[in-house]
Amino acid sequence: MITSKGNSGRMAAIALALVLAGTPIVTRGQDAVGAGAGDPPYEQQLQRLAEILGALHYLRPLCGAEEPSVWRDQMDQILAAEDPTPDRRARIVSQFNHGFSSFATVYRTCTPAALTAIDRYMAEGKKLTRDITARYGR
Repeated sequence: MITSKGNSGRMAAIALALVLAGTPIVTRGQDAVGAGAGDPPYEQQLQRLAEILGALHYLRPLCGAEEPSVWRDQMDQILAAEDPTPDRRARIVSQFNHGFSSFATVYRTCTPAALTAIDRYMAEGKKLTRDITARYGR
C-alpha cells in the first residue's frame, strides 16, 4: 500500500498514469456518484475519469487495440496513488465498472459509433487530466 504523499504526489501519479494512457478528461458532475465528506475537491472529476477508463477498458480491445489491461492498470495506479478509504475506493471502482458495463450491454462488435465514443472519451480523459493536475497539483 502506498502511503499518503499529499496532493502533489497524488496528482503526479494521476498525471503520469493518464499521460501514459493518453487519456483525456471533461467534468460531468451529474454522472459522478456523490462525493463523501473529506473527499478531495477533485473527486467528481476523478470519478468521471474512472468511468472513462472503464469504458475504454471495454471499447479499445473490442475495436482491435492490443492493450487488454492498460486501462485497468491505469485505474489501479490511480487507486494506489490516491490510497482512498474503503468507501471512497468503492465509489471510484463503481464508476469504472459502470463505464465498462454501460458499453458492454450495447456493443458486441466494433462499430463506427464505438470508434466515435473512443475518440470522445480519449479527448475527455485528456482534458480532465489537464484540469485536475493544473488546478490541484503543484
